[in-house]
Amino acid sequence: MQEVFVSGIGMTNFGKFLSRSLKSLSEEAVSNALSDAGVKPDQVEQVVFGNAAAGVVTGQEMIRGQSALRNTGLSGVPIFNIENACASSSSGFHLGWLMVASGQADCVVVVGSEKLTHEDKSVSFGAFAGAVDKEEPLPQGLKEGSGSLFMDIYAVKARNWLDMNGGSPEDFARVVVKSRQAGSLNPAAQFRKETNLGEVLKSRMVSDPLTLFMCSSIGDGAAAIVLTSKTLAKRLETPNICVRATAVATAKTHDKEELVAVAAANKAFEMAALGPKDIDVVELHDATAPAELFHYENLGLCDPGDAVGLIRSGETAVGGRIPVNPSGGLMSRGHPIGATGAAQIVELVQHLRGTAAGRQTEDAKVALAENNGGQLAGDSAVAVVTILSV
Repeated sequence: MQEVFVSGIGMTNFGKFLSRSLKSLSEEAVSNALSDAGVKPDQVEQVVFGNAAAGVVTGQEMIRGQSALRNTGLSGVPIFNIENACASSSSGFHLGWLMVASGQADCVVVVGSEKLTHEDKSVSFGAFAGAVDKEEPLPQGLKEGSGSLFMDIYAVKARNWLDMNGGSPEDFARVVVKSRQAGSLNPAAQFRKETNLGEVLKSRMVSDPLTLFMCSSIGDGAAAIVLTSKTLAKRLETPNICVRATAVATAKTHDKEELVAVAAANKAFEMAALGPKDIDVVELHDATAPAELFHYENLGLCDPGDAVGLIRSGETAVGGRIPVNPSGGLMSRGHPIGATGAAQIVELVQHLRGTAAGRQTEDAKVALAENNGGQLAGDSAVAVVTILSV
């Protein structure tokens, strides 16, 4: 397998854009990524398009990528459509990496794009309902009624986690305060206003113990990445970032000893010949505030049971020892589900290039992204972990 590089990145602002289409969002992200890489559309050999919910929200099925990208100059290039819940574009990144690493292509574009806003909010929330095994019983203790199945599922996990690990809802609120502070420094973030513990805890209860500010919001957006071989990367003037590892894991239904995020992280660390202590900056899947604390432990950022101490220490904030979600994460940057994985990569590339402005991680050399999606057998259905380095 040959080395693979990220040579171009592009992204739209994330937010609620009722008047914008999936085409419009995708075109902007792709144009920005190609321009950033200094690559023309006719140099692109393969395209991977990650999207999770267009079939439900817009009715566009089967040829989502071909439709969304028809005006980008990429028509005629092989386009592969990837749907893998919230991990759609990170899964697409993995496949794009395989195309280049195997020598089948010198230039691949990976796109993550999602249009979730709809005049009828029940359509937007309904898009998430299909990301569970419909024949599997809902988790024990689930209290339906929030309007969002996944917030109810996360609430069960949060209650169980508090029982096992201690801490309190205030620790979840600390995650949100950190997230909003980071989002205030990110011009592409959906939420850019800082908050405080009191505001987070007093916001509307969605699904106990999760308040509104502790939950990621419906939103729209797109992100695109240009992957290149070493041969092509050498000819480009852009700062090239090396893909050290990308690993995908699917939840086991017969063996619950290792969570899917842990399995993906272990694979990625082995592939990169690195460990958690080598990572300088992290983007992880904080669909809710508690999820960030779960993943501190899943990724080895702290010992089991120490996540509360880590969030209280301030070490995961912008400027801390190991910044986590300096983009604002899913809660503040936003979570247009099919675009999330690609957006994580865009953020980390900026830190490794030294172009993340006010949220820059000083002297960042190695970065990790963790993106998961769906629900299966009491765990996320899929997780993807990617490690990048200068």
